[in-house]
Amino acid sequence: MGDLSTHLEDLLDDPVGALGHADPAVRRLAISALVGRMGERDIFDAVAALAGHDDSERVRAEATEAIGHCDGALTPDALSALEVIRDDESALIVEAAATAYGELTDPQPLPWLIDLASGDGDSMAREAAVAALGAIGDERAVSTLIALATSGPPQVRRRSMVALSVFDGPEVEAAVRSGLEDRNPMVREAAEMVVGETLRASRP
Repeated sequence: MGDLSTHLEDLLDDPVGALGHADPAVRRLAISALVGRMGERDIFDAVAALAGHDDSERVRAEATEAIGHCDGALTPDALSALEVIRDDESALIVEAAATAYGELTDPQPLPWLIDLASGDGDSMAREAAVAALGAIGDERAVSTLIALATSGPPQVRRRSMVALSVFDGPEVEAAVRSGLEDRNPMVREAAEMVVGETLRASRP
C-alpha cells in the first residue's frame, strides 16, 4: 500500500515523467491524467509512442484512445498515428482506435470504420466503430448503419439505432421504427429513445 501511495505521489508531481514508470498501472493513470493536455506536442508524441510500442496491451489501448483527445492542429498527426495502430492483432487496441476516431470526428477513416462495423470481428470493436460512425455523422455511413440496425448482433443493432439518431430521411426513420419491434429488449429500448427524441425535436 505504501508503494502505491508513493507511485500516486510521483504521478501527481510529474504525470509526464510517470509515462515511463515501470508499473503499467501507473503509466495508464498518467495517460488518463494527461488527456486534457493532448494538444501539447510533446505530450501527444509521448502518448502516441506508448500507443504503438508499450509492452502492456492495456497501456497501449489507453494511449490509443487518448490520441482522439488532441486538438484540431494535431488532428493530421492523430490520424496518421491511428492508421498505423488500428490494425493491431489485439481487439482491445482496435476498439480503442475506433473510439479515438469517434472523438476526432474526422471523416478520413470512414471506410475502415465501415469495414470494421460490418465485419465479423470482435463485438466490442464493432460497437465502437458503429458509435464512431454516428459521432462523425457522414451520410456515407447511413446504408451501413441501416443494415446493421436490422441484421447485426443485438449489441450492434442497439448501437446502430443510437447512431442513426443523427441522420434524417425516410429510410432512417423506417429502420428506427423497425427497431420498436425488435426481439431484443435492448434494441427496442434504443429505438424508443431515438423515436422519442425525434418527436420532441419536431414539436414547435
